[in-house]
Amino acid sequence: MAIRDYLNGVQHVGIPTTDLDGTIEYYGKLGFETAGIFPNGDSRCAFLRLKNLTLEVWTVDSTPGTTGAINHFALDTPDIEKAFEAAKQLDLNFVEGSIQHIPTFWKQGIKYFNVLGPNGETIEFCQIL
Repeated sequence: MAIRDYLNGVQHVGIPTTDLDGTIEYYGKLGFETAGIFPNGDSRCAFLRLKNLTLEVWTVDSTPGTTGAINHFALDTPDIEKAFEAAKQLDLNFVEGSIQHIPTFWKQGIKYFNVLGPNGETIEFCQIL
């Protein structure tokens, strides 16, 4: 099967920030609602949702502060293992080389893997458990 058979579309777009509360407030003015705030190591991560667009925003020490500062976009998959096997068949440029797990996001966590696109962009394949 082709990798597209294991994808539902865009899940979220990742944007790092030095001011999580200010970012939540800003996007709130645009109509985004906070879908969840989660611990992320020593910082926090928020998911902001407006209709079919979800932003993942997390705190970092510094950001580029320029156009092109989006860190990644994530594709939603209902079966991370099958998507990973299909991606291996395509000989993609894996970042970590294996499926990763964050147990603190959402109710049961997420599983994901990252690849680099042709321009160095990070493409995340993500399953919410």
